[in-house]
Amino acid sequence: MAIKNHNYHMTKFVISAPDIRHLPKDTGIEVAFAGRSNAGKSSALNALTQQKSLARTSKTPGRTQLINLFEVEEGIRLVDLPGYGYAEVPEEMKRKWQQALGEYLQKRECIKGLVVLMDIRHPLKDLDMQMVEWSVAMSIPVLVLLTKADKLASGARKKQLMDVRQALAPLNGDIEVEYFSAPKKIGIDKLRIKLDNWYSTAAE
Repeated sequence: MAIKNHNYHMTKFVISAPDIRHLPKDTGIEVAFAGRSNAGKSSALNALTQQKSLARTSKTPGRTQLINLFEVEEGIRLVDLPGYGYAEVPEEMKRKWQQALGEYLQKRECIKGLVVLMDIRHPLKDLDMQMVEWSVAMSIPVLVLLTKADKLASGARKKQLMDVRQALAPLNGDIEVEYFSAPKKIGIDKLRIKLDNWYSTAAE
């Protein structure tokens, strides 16, 4: 199978939608990014696309309240899902986000991969596990990125990586775990290669 390398720096914003009913037609190939509100999702998308403000980064976690859709090229999209698990958000709003998230993962046919971002210092919280378990149940392959890897010394970083891989192994899913740092450009190549793989496999 020939793997096509995509030009992620050409990615353009398409739409922000409150739920899947407001998204464009369920065709093409989508890879979604999910994570707790402070896991560094926007920074990862900006680093991947080499664009400073494609995804809005905010000092206030929990700003991504909508499903944000970006087009890499025709029929190839990146999806920024609502950040979850942020404490200072009203319960009802949290429920709405969870619903939008769950609905997207369960009903959107064109999702072909999920990138779950977790702060390397606090990985595998309940909602993180739920996201990965959900994806495995839906047969969606997962790439777990342990973000903010530059905050740990090399030995501690490796230990966290091994611990998370070990914890997720019993799920028997198509799950890969890597570490990542947007400011230090750690793991961006691995992310790019994984996305190219998913898009090429889905296009077969």
